[in-house]
Amino acid sequence: MIVGMEGIVERRDPTFIHLNVNGIIYEIQVSINTSNAIQEKRVKLFITQVIREDADLLFGFMDTNEKKMFDTVLKINGVGPKVGLAICSTFTPETFAKVVASKDVSMLKRVPGIGPKAASRILVELADFIVDGNAAEGSSGALGEAVMALESLGFKKDAIQKALSGCSGDTSTLVKEGLKKLQRL
Repeated sequence: MIVGMEGIVERRDPTFIHLNVNGIIYEIQVSINTSNAIQEKRVKLFITQVIREDADLLFGFMDTNEKKMFDTVLKINGVGPKVGLAICSTFTPETFAKVVASKDVSMLKRVPGIGPKAASRILVELADFIVDGNAAEGSSGALGEAVMALESLGFKKDAIQKALSGCSGDTSTLVKEGLKKLQRL
């Protein structure tokens, strides 16, 4: 899996770049924010690689928070790379975290390809979206980390939230409590 690339920009469009890495030129899809942030010929990008039956796609980001935002929205059922990139082009990670925290459907509907149903689903799925290790409004950092840890173990977000409701403590305590309660469910 490719997680980063450094090379010389051969061509730059608003939604993709051609990056020459040691003589091999890759087409990398980028958000408009990333495209605007590329000022130098030599650039280092954080990469998300999406492998499909018919394509091997690379998505590049200058900012790790933008990459995290993209990776997070891709996990939502019905949200593909095209919509994920549109979200990254429309919002900065900080703005997106505020939109999610305030559950602002109308702001999310501004993104091309997102209607009212999809916007509502995204807001429900991303209730605990975190930027820069700080939790979005209404969620402590330890709670957000515990939720992510339990999700990485394969538990569903709604079950995790039920299990962790009323719990407090540091991340490891919350994970232990969550595991105990999730085993009973």
